[in-house]
Amino acid sequence: MAENQNHITRRDFIRGTVGATIGASILGANWKDGLTMPGRSSLVTIVRDKAVMDASLKVDAAILKNMLAQTVMQVTGAKTAKEAWLKLFKPDDIIGLVPTPHLNPTHDELVDAVKEALIAAGIPSSRIQMAQGGPEKPKACTALIALPGLKAHWLTGLGTVLKNYIMYSGNPSHYHGEDNAKLGEIWNYPFVKGKTRLILVDALYPLCDKGPQPDPRYKWQYKGLIAGTDPVAVETVCLKIITEKRKALRGEPWPLSPPPLCVEAADKVYGLGTSKMEEIKIQHSGWSEELLVG
Repeated sequence: MAENQNHITRRDFIRGTVGATIGASILGANWKDGLTMPGRSSLVTIVRDKAVMDASLKVDAAILKNMLAQTVMQVTGAKTAKEAWLKLFKPDDIIGLVPTPHLNPTHDELVDAVKEALIAAGIPSSRIQMAQGGPEKPKACTALIALPGLKAHWLTGLGTVLKNYIMYSGNPSHYHGEDNAKLGEIWNYPFVKGKTRLILVDALYPLCDKGPQPDPRYKWQYKGLIAGTDPVAVETVCLKIITEKRKALRGEPWPLSPPPLCVEAADKVYGLGTSKMEEIKIQHSGWSEELLVG
């Protein structure tokens, strides 16, 4: 790879020439042309509440529970939270919760709220498991909820939705650097494919630069939940928010490095969903200041 590819912007990647070059070299002949598929559309919801977190970063659990209920109702179109959860899961499912453990961990309050909501909907607590870890975790589940924290990452550029299952590969280093383009293949492993019923991103206090140690200068109180059933669409919206925040901090474009090739590849190579903003319907409710996405 040429040295300057470490500074490729996502716009360059989408234009085609760069994407084709990287796609061919990393992914081989399976790289597709990325033409918009007719009729594709994905819903991504953003629910925010200015009062969910105070100045000391303490989360108001009651407000968060209300945000969660609103989120699942918007994602499913259901009239009640219970109905929404039961559209996504059945009482005989074994549901694995997959939070982010490192760098910008998923808030415990959100994990607890999801557990409580599932139990209130009629899912036995014995059928709810923590499923972050190696391949044995998803193998034990019939359904998964991806619960990543919104963050950039020094090894994959973006460390939110697609990277959240990296430990399921059994070989996470295989997906670092520009090889992050291959992250989508994990979602197609037989013991993972089709099990993710909900992607619920903890965007309460995101990290827009990559670590390896979180720098408080690059964390901010977004106070939101971002959700959907299309992992690529949700990741695309997350990337937009991170990109716009980085641009606002620098006053000019500040590309992620390594470039998050995984987002486009998850669409064009692995067929996991749409990475095109024009194919994504964003439904926002609540606090709108610095939404960072149209």
